[in-house]
Amino acid sequence: MSESTVPAGDAPRLPLTGERTVPGIAEENYWFRRHEVVYRDLLPRCAGRTVLEAGAGEGYGADMIAEVATAVVGLDYDESAVAHVRARYPRVDMRHANLVELPLPDASVDVVVNFQVIEHLWDQSGFLRECHRVLRDGGELLISTPNRITFSPGRDTPLNPFHTRELNAAELTELLEAAGFRVALTTGVHHGPVLRALDAKHGGSFIDAQIERALAGEPWPADLTADVAAVTVDDFLLAPENIDASLDLVAIAVKDPAR
Repeated sequence: MSESTVPAGDAPRLPLTGERTVPGIAEENYWFRRHEVVYRDLLPRCAGRTVLEAGAGEGYGADMIAEVATAVVGLDYDESAVAHVRARYPRVDMRHANLVELPLPDASVDVVVNFQVIEHLWDQSGFLRECHRVLRDGGELLISTPNRITFSPGRDTPLNPFHTRELNAAELTELLEAAGFRVALTTGVHHGPVLRALDAKHGGSFIDAQIERALAGEPWPADLTADVAAVTVDDFLLAPENIDASLDLVAIAVKDPAR
């Protein structure tokens, strides 16, 4: 999906607060594409299925899923986000809910999608148990989250003030297994060749170059603005190698039938 395919709808754009990624903002394009690649690559797992997106945010991902799924229910705790999704993405059955008390019956969905959300939750274990409860036997939880090792390196507390607890790959696997899941795949989001070249161009870290300018509260240099605006979803790749060096962690967890 490109920015031009995001439906205009009648809803105004959600404000960019740092808590969620919003499409259509030039300075946010890197982060939007970094999130979008996970939707794109895991979208086939939603085809023809009943899908719950727990933590739908702005709603662009739930709308992508609606292209291929039989039905999509979206949940979010932010009432303004719920209203926005209802107005902008009518294919999504959007509801207001607390994610540790999912308002769905037991064994009612085939797939739960949870991208870039679990790091915001205080009760991560309780949320994962709820995901396990609402999934049918054989259903899948598709989850992504920032890799603590690279997102907040050397810190006990997250850099992002909206995050409560960030995870590394081993910690994510431990949480999923403790909730009753079998982890079928753990992989990671990495920079492809174009973004690695931009890392080198911008002093070793394309990400840090963006953060430094954002924190400075000053206009961005023209070359940085142009480089950010030119990033595409194809500039990222998902690969299981070097998982601890990945930018974001991605896992597929399965609810096996009870034995």
